[in-house]
Amino acid sequence: MADPPAATFDALLPPQIAEACERVGAAKARMDLLSTLVLAGLAGAFISLGAMLFTVTVTEAGLGFGPTRLLGGVAFSLGLVLVVIAGAELFTGNTLIIMAWASRKVSTPLLLRNWGLVYAGNFAGALLTVLLVYASQQFEFNGDQIGATALKVANNKVNLGFGQAVALGILCNALVTLAVWLALSARGSIDKIVSIVFPITAFVAAGFEHSVANMYFIPMGVLLKEEPSVREAAGLSGGALSDLTWGDFLLANLLPVTIGNIIGGALLVGAVYWFVYLRRDHTASAAERAG
Repeated sequence: MADPPAATFDALLPPQIAEACERVGAAKARMDLLSTLVLAGLAGAFISLGAMLFTVTVTEAGLGFGPTRLLGGVAFSLGLVLVVIAGAELFTGNTLIIMAWASRKVSTPLLLRNWGLVYAGNFAGALLTVLLVYASQQFEFNGDQIGATALKVANNKVNLGFGQAVALGILCNALVTLAVWLALSARGSIDKIVSIVFPITAFVAAGFEHSVANMYFIPMGVLLKEEPSVREAAGLSGGALSDLTWGDFLLANLLPVTIGNIIGGALLVGAVYWFVYLRRDHTASAAERAG
């Protein structure tokens, strides 16, 4: 009897990553309703915890713009590390299900069902985390400077132009889905974490826009807008915060950023890698059926 093949811990090569991404996407699209919603809620909370840690890390860092953003990006990476290692369903990463859809292993209704359920679950998880962090009054730490940072971050986000927000969303999710792509190649927890940290740090340091992170950042800012001590610490008057509303959050930021995230993840990464690594397999199988 021949010996069984030896286990290998080598990272997957790009064609193998594409196959794994296709397989995982098909499984995600068929997950039952309750599991999808619970795991999506967890992802919203995990990304929110990364956003919270970013806020703390960049507060009064005093290192200059670039190094401070770099450090904040490393801190924010906590969110996707938890999503990938602990297990959760994140909308921005699930844009890669487009690869299984392009191979006709996932129908359009299943694709849209997953995206809709996961997006809603992410939103719910993020908002619950906002309420919990707000109730903890963490924003009062360091003489309200934590709250002041959170308020300024949220206000900057709702004052982006629509086209600018779309472009920042595209760039963001290209990097996020590349982090997921690299993590799929990894065979252990440490190499998964290392694969995640660099792309996520890059998008945060560069100031790109992530829809699920903004489900934490901006609602937190909307709540803190009503705290006089936080407004004073931030040096922002009521007039300067006139655009920090639920309506502007949803229409001026979340909508364009979500559009950009879909383009960046589904088209610039998912569709491109499907075209390179899976298109020929699909074309060959179609030709065999025709023959």
